Amino acid sequence: MDKLGAMQLFVASAESRSFSRTAEQLGMTPSGVAKATRLLETQLGVRLFERTTRRMALTEAGALYLELARDVIARIREGEEEIVQLQQSLQGALRISGPLSFGRPFLNAVCAAFMEKNPGIYLEVDLSDEYVDLMDGRYDLALRLGHSDSPGLIAQDIGESRAVLCASPDYLARAGIPQHPQQLVDFDWLVYRHAALGEGWCLEKGGQRHLIRHRGRLNSDNLELLLEACLAGQGIMPCPYWSMLPYLSEGLLQVVLGDYRFDQRDLGSRLLAVYPSTRRATRKINAFIEHLRDYLAAHGSGLA
Repeated sequence: MDKLGAMQLFVASAESRSFSRTAEQLGMTPSGVAKATRLLETQLGVRLFERTTRRMALTEAGALYLELARDVIARIREGEEEIVQLQQSLQGALRISGPLSFGRPFLNAVCAAFMEKNPGIYLEVDLSDEYVDLMDGRYDLALRLGHSDSPGLIAQDIGESRAVLCASPDYLARAGIPQHPQQLVDFDWLVYRHAALGEGWCLEKGGQRHLIRHRGRLNSDNLELLLEACLAGQGIMPCPYWSMLPYLSEGLLQVVLGDYRFDQRDLGSRLLAVYPSTRRATRKINAFIEHLRDYLAAHGSGLA
């Protein structure tokens, strides 16, 4: 077996923690997988796994080699796809990570339009507010808010991310429409809990700053829950303007105090696409980034 094949077997074994499961997945025998791993260990002069009758775990050298092997395999795969696609349309998988705020309805519309434009692409999209390490090779691209100064990452600016207050017309008909930030203390807030957010919002206009303390009727780290409550007329919700565009255009939500701006220094006011500097941006990555920019340019990324 060649070195690349042995690397692929090693990665599969490290991820499954079992020669038997790896053999079953790849149509091999467990002894064949074990033999290939032993040959690789002999070539490297180190043990990659600690094996007992009950468990199999990576050694320190194995963990380091796993990172290297994943990167090598990913680069070869990307290079082969790039060569094939020089004369063809975009094809293959694009693995994307993003925070929950990028989900419905924004990323739904973006991804659907991108797949329609590029029928040879299939997307793998994971949304989570947990930090994702792009250096482990699981994702090609991450979408993030704010700023990215992490070593080894390249961040491309997509556009403005302006936060606004949204509420349903039914709620505003019942509670009234606030004309000044200080009046917000009398309204029901739908508050998103996030480590980068403090205990209040600061709204600015004409050099005047107004700090409004949260009085959340509903507090959650789940944006879907908060959005459903907002659509159901349960209160006012701060959110990125671009993420609510479909609901605003359909009249399901409307902006409140739109002439005020949020101080977004904690979260940042830019929308970013981030990928590892160890991998150049492939045609697929560049195409998706340009698609995002075109979408925001067409639909508007902020209020006038």
